Amino acid sequence: MTFTSLTFLIFLPLVFMLHWARQNRYWQNSLLVLASYLFYGWWDYRFCGLMMLSSLVDYGLGIFVAHAKTQSQRKLALTTSVVCNLGLLGFFKYFNFFSESLVIALGEVGWSVHPLMSEILLPVGISFYTFQTLSYTIDIYRGKLHPTTNLIDYLAFVSFFPQLVAGPIERATNLMPQFSRARIFSNDQAVAGCRTILWGFAKKLIIADHLAVCVDSIYAHPSSASGLTLLIGTVFFAWQIYCDFSAYSDIAIGTAKLFGIDLMQNFSYPYLSQSVTEFWRRWHISLSTWFRDYVFIPLGGSQGTKFNTFRNLMITFVLSGLWHGAAWRFIIWGAINGAALVVEKVMSSYLENGRSRQISVFGHRLNRIADHANCDQTTFAVQAALQTTFRMTYTFSVICLGWVFFRAASTAEAFTILSKIATIPLHDLNASAWKATLATHPLIEKMLIVLIGYSILEWTMHLKLVPLRFLQWPKPARWAVFTLAIWGTLQFTLTTETSPFIYFQF
Repeated sequence: MTFTSLTFLIFLPLVFMLHWARQNRYWQNSLLVLASYLFYGWWDYRFCGLMMLSSLVDYGLGIFVAHAKTQSQRKLALTTSVVCNLGLLGFFKYFNFFSESLVIALGEVGWSVHPLMSEILLPVGISFYTFQTLSYTIDIYRGKLHPTTNLIDYLAFVSFFPQLVAGPIERATNLMPQFSRARIFSNDQAVAGCRTILWGFAKKLIIADHLAVCVDSIYAHPSSASGLTLLIGTVFFAWQIYCDFSAYSDIAIGTAKLFGIDLMQNFSYPYLSQSVTEFWRRWHISLSTWFRDYVFIPLGGSQGTKFNTFRNLMITFVLSGLWHGAAWRFIIWGAINGAALVVEKVMSSYLENGRSRQISVFGHRLNRIADHANCDQTTFAVQAALQTTFRMTYTFSVICLGWVFFRAASTAEAFTILSKIATIPLHDLNASAWKATLATHPLIEKMLIVLIGYSILEWTMHLKLVPLRFLQWPKPARWAVFTLAIWGTLQFTLTTETSPFIYFQF
């Protein structure tokens, strides 16, 4: 069952009405557990057994860790949790990858072997709920959380359907207290949830799904596409994956609000970032902070020598790439982002030796290593704006470099695409070449216009916490915007087939 299916549009109101029929904690949580397992089992009922097993393991081990009499017992319980969770994740997600890699490696030295078994079905959302249950046990071990003894509350925490399949990856410190008490209906919270859901549907159906049509067409035959066409396709994919994934998060956050639950923010206008470091503070926040807290910091974080910091960054990002998918192209994607952070840290160490001043341009804080006392305000503002533009362009370019590996069908194909983009002839940049490229697909020119408009909207709204929050506008104007968004979403849905959310595959 997906958010964009007719089944979900029937499922959600029914669960909503039943949930608020009684403002009783046991009733509300029990209903959410049943609804969540129905939601998850809609893909394959066998997935439910695996999620229940993972949940029960960490529920029991969490209680054991809290009551263990010796440190060795606590460590044994934590180790058991890590091995069980990562073992299940590794088997279902990475067995085929390592099996195939081993076959290829042995073939290179002349040994002919066959894979041990056939393709293993990857349960939807296993990467997300595995990290969520694992963090629960780790936080108990660290003394940040007391284990719950109420199994229903815990199962609701693990299986909560709005964020079950593709996040946000919640921490028990945020979510468990909300399930540990009866929730009281709030009209303001429900209205805010509906606005956020509408915004998510608009991004998914109007922008992401139409960009997907263009991207799929361009990336289907990269060997026959021009470098300029592949460049446009890569930029389109950057916005497609952002609008697609952030739309899922918006719908999940909005749906959770309907049940009185507040989920963490997962995206904060990442393409306005002025460094790759800043980008990863704004992109998939729940995952990046998970890797920071449970991988990077335990490895030593930024403590120790610079070499150790750089090593820890690279390990963290390579593991992040592996989390996204069992393929070498995802590992390379992670390594590119990790290397970019290392380079930025090296550069910042040199810049720290100079004097820097903080200036504000269009709401952004900027560093400028220079004395601008002799510059007039207009000149200085222009220079600062150019710096902002340069930094955002640099950041977006590096991120797009990684997206090529993320989207390509194989590592070899990714290198082919990058080679074509890097060697775009000058004559491909003239007006006639652009017209020819835009004519390769009827949607390309339209989506360029849509992206320009959406980029302007992002810029003007990036200081607001909730999109479409026009509370200062008169009511007729607010409802005109909502009506236009609903109408546009329906119109675009009728003209284009809805594609699955990208992060479902992870």
